[in-house]
Amino acid sequence: MPIDLTYAPDVVDLVTRTERFIADVVLPVEDRFAGDITAAGGDDIRRELNTAAKAAGVFAPHAPIEYGGAGLSMSDRAPVFAAAGYSTFGPIALHIGAPDEGNVHMLAHIATDAQRDEFLAPLATGDVRSAFAMTEPSPGAGADPNALNTMAVRVDGGWKINGRKRFITGADGAAFFIIMARTKGEPGDRGGATMFLAPADTPGISIDRHIHTVDKAMIGGHCEMTFADVFVPDGNVLGEVNEGYRYAQVRLGPARMTHVMRWLGSARRCHDVALSYVAERDGFGGKLGDLGMIQQMLADNEIDLAASNALLVQACHALDRGEHASNETSIAKTYAAEAYSRIADRSMQMCGGLGVSDDLPIARLAQELRPFRIYDGPSEVHRWAIAKRAVGRTRKASRAASGSSGVGARA
Repeated sequence: MPIDLTYAPDVVDLVTRTERFIADVVLPVEDRFAGDITAAGGDDIRRELNTAAKAAGVFAPHAPIEYGGAGLSMSDRAPVFAAAGYSTFGPIALHIGAPDEGNVHMLAHIATDAQRDEFLAPLATGDVRSAFAMTEPSPGAGADPNALNTMAVRVDGGWKINGRKRFITGADGAAFFIIMARTKGEPGDRGGATMFLAPADTPGISIDRHIHTVDKAMIGGHCEMTFADVFVPDGNVLGEVNEGYRYAQVRLGPARMTHVMRWLGSARRCHDVALSYVAERDGFGGKLGDLGMIQQMLADNEIDLAASNALLVQACHALDRGEHASNETSIAKTYAAEAYSRIADRSMQMCGGLGVSDDLPIARLAQELRPFRIYDGPSEVHRWAIAKRAVGRTRKASRAASGSSGVGARA
């Protein structure tokens, strides 16, 4: 039975409208401010673009229908998010950027009714932004979540949280935080974490500084924070106590794939700019696009784009089936993150001096794409996990085969 890889007419229409909106409304703003969302106006331009996206009928396609979204599945999000990602400001305009998109997804799945009213409703409609506070300075949690150092201690009516966080995307200007804190065991122990919801004006929450990184399109920056005796009532525990890592998986796998979707759009843009350039640029007795070495780079770009999209489609299919999809999402994330950088680098090379100039967007897009090899898990950590699962499967199959052989021999 063949697998149907086509999209429903309403999804195709949404992709078309998103492409038009990005080209007509968003790209001119991004280009005017060289992809720097802070220079463009931060939350002021976000609200302006959100209003325009709502008018165009392309706002928050991932959000639950009851909050005005389209409620798209992971599979149907892929082409829409990629179309939005053609501009680095596109995800902000459609309200599908990190971390808000992942937080909407997680809250929609595990928040209580009261939490949905207080936190999800204003977030899904774009009235506010949010942040996910997990990563910590050394020796705390980073690529190894079990190193979680931030502690939450039970007190009358709730919990008090103490700890420091680092690289908290979107923290500056967020209306609330989802805080990962240890409620059981010691740093290094497996498990024992809980997620908490805290409004940004809760006493004890402070943003200490912005960490300046090569990417400039993440609204609210990447911040270092302190949580000092932050009180969170029992009603703001997200999910069950000590089950934070299990609940976080609701967010992490899909969030990796939406990163792949959004940055697929940026990688396509790099390729399209280079393709347009070499198709018309004269050199060596003809057009650059007719030279063999240029054609090899174009072909390799096409292959990387197609392979990244195929792995994305497979991973989204597994997620939509309710599978954990750890392996599929790790493979797709690792391959795509590295492929996108290759695409940007080849595109830059094909455009020569213009490729590294501000006259074309490729150089700054390359800077936006490079951190993806680290964000949501470094490539090396994903490779370690992929290999570990492969070895585990092989050992399990070997033990099963040995057991079957033993039964047969005794018989």
